[in-house]
Amino acid sequence: MLDILGFHIIDIVDIFLVALLVFYIFKLIKGTSAMSIFIGILILYVVWIVVKALDMKLLSSILGQVLGVGVIALIILFQQEIRRALVHIGNNYLQRKGLRRFSKLFGSASANAISAESLDEITQACRAMSETRTGALIVMPHISSLDYIIKTGDTVDARINRRLIENIFFKNSPLHDGAMIIVPDRIVAARCTLPIVENPDIPAQYGLRHRAACAVTMDSDATAVVVSEETGGISFVCGGKLKTIASLTELRLAIEKSYKLD
Repeated sequence: MLDILGFHIIDIVDIFLVALLVFYIFKLIKGTSAMSIFIGILILYVVWIVVKALDMKLLSSILGQVLGVGVIALIILFQQEIRRALVHIGNNYLQRKGLRRFSKLFGSASANAISAESLDEITQACRAMSETRTGALIVMPHISSLDYIIKTGDTVDARINRRLIENIFFKNSPLHDGAMIIVPDRIVAARCTLPIVENPDIPAQYGLRHRAACAVTMDSDATAVVVSEETGGISFVCGGKLKTIASLTELRLAIEKSYKLD
């Protein structure tokens, strides 16, 4: 039946894969400024297909050249989205249990173990900073390496301790401005600079710490804890999504769950 209509199984698979690719791109850039650019390019491509079908050679040639050069422009315009997609694919690949050894071979962070003691120190520090409205941003990479971010800050390399965390984020401390990077049972660095995400879905009341936490958790498999300097509220951030934390137990469970998912 399909052969009579000129279709083959491979054509159906081809159409399905293209539709899946367009859907994935749409999902990736939804809510960003790149959305309008993507729709414009899609419309231009459809026009080019119609022009080719009508055998309008001159216009078809011009549009073909524009779209050919446009591939380079796409890489420049969508570099953030392309990077995010590749990181997402790589993280999913490395998170498979059979590829743990592969991830360790290339120096990726291990997220297999965080002690109960470390969890207590982190949550108690967050509680104290929440009560005093001390702004804080703690980032916890899992499989992904955040070496490029760690290099922007100051090396600490100390065991996780609530008083040390509080002292680092104390407003008069020279290390308070920026993010703290924590791997299981170690504070690796402080005063680290994070990228800022332009996401209209983030409510206006959230400041730069929350936006930076969303950016780093979108670009990697890291999770983050943010303490608001204005309200004292605690937020847990995973995959670019903010979750308001109501209690220390909820914060502890959120951190534990994020490690167990790896």
